[in-house]
Amino acid sequence: MPDFKRPEKSIDASRTEQIHMLRYEDINGECRLFGGKLISWIDEVAAAVARRHAGIQVTTAAIDNLQFKNPAFLDDLLIIVGYATYVGNTSMEIRVDTYVESPDGMRRPINRAYLTVVAIDKDNRPCPIPYGITIETESQKYEWDSALKRINLRNMRNKEGF
Repeated sequence: MPDFKRPEKSIDASRTEQIHMLRYEDINGECRLFGGKLISWIDEVAAAVARRHAGIQVTTAAIDNLQFKNPAFLDDLLIIVGYATYVGNTSMEIRVDTYVESPDGMRRPINRAYLTVVAIDKDNRPCPIPYGITIETESQKYEWDSALKRINLRNMRNKEGF
């Protein structure tokens, strides 16, 4: 759980949702959503979440655990939802889920990604994030604990050179 002595914000305070109606320019040669376009949108949502939470400039340091679960097609309504799962000293983890929403409002998941975003100062150097995070539910605690596991795995991979 958070252990820094600083003001905290709730996870919902920076939750961000972006909507796209898929057009021809979003589609690849296989008539599906171009993965690179989706990654760009995911990065935008993660940056918006992190900036809303931190209140300062941020930059993406890593995209981790990006999973394409289902395709999306022309005219699909895409919903991209992001929220913070962990806030450290200078970095935070952002979970971004992408759905296709049917006309009746049902959402089918097509992608999940975790991004590490770093707060930066005017010289583009990592700097402290002014706000911690309030964990209010069991689901949020599970995400926090899972983020710690992902951080440890990422550190192990970095140490081993991959």
